[in-house]
Amino acid sequence: MIRELDATAKYVLGDKFDCSKVKAKSKNKLYLFTKRLFDIIVSFLCCIFLIPITLIIKIAYMLNGDFHRIIFVQERIGKDGKLFKFYKYRSMVVNADEVLKEMLAKDKELAREYRINKKLDNDPRITKVGKIIRRTSIDELPQLINIFLGDMSFVGNRPYLPREKKDMGKYFDDIVKTKPGLTGFWQCSLRSRGTFLDRLKMEQYYSKHQGFRFDVSIFFKTFSVVLGRDGAK
Repeated sequence: MIRELDATAKYVLGDKFDCSKVKAKSKNKLYLFTKRLFDIIVSFLCCIFLIPITLIIKIAYMLNGDFHRIIFVQERIGKDGKLFKFYKYRSMVVNADEVLKEMLAKDKELAREYRINKKLDNDPRITKVGKIIRRTSIDELPQLINIFLGDMSFVGNRPYLPREKKDMGKYFDDIVKTKPGLTGFWQCSLRSRGTFLDRLKMEQYYSKHQGFRFDVSIFFKTFSVVLGRDGAK
């Protein structure tokens, strides 16, 4: 499996990417200090642009008859398993969790799909505005606040839901060794493709190989993925 992930890293991040040179940098103080400094400066500057973007999204929702709050707040699992408040632009109906429970209880096929992937390919809970901001990844931008506060980083693993901890199994301890990220190895590789297990393996791999080279490669690869809408849903 490690060889397969090494090959995936080279395919996604470039043939010149040398996996052997990025072994376990999580305890490197210079790496962690530089990464945090970058997160603070860049997230602070980027947060300024959240004001006009938020206004545009709010107006778009109101034009569609939706006057509910557009900032979605949810508890997620952070570094060392600690919970934090996670921010995102709302892309679903307001009572999305309740609707999901009802859907999965009524439809066995949907329940099976969600059990394997932890998401639905054609999720009916997504709003018209939500489809647009998801395809362009705009819905992720409020996480800049989480990055500035120190709950997240620009590059890391996915911020998992508390209810997913049990499903993460043996991968949990390795994955929570790093801060969750706005983007990461899985996001710039498979994005909306692949199973939940694929994601766990890739994020465990990142936790064990994180370092300057890996982070910089992921950071710049993300731009080409987002601009190309690769795997966007």
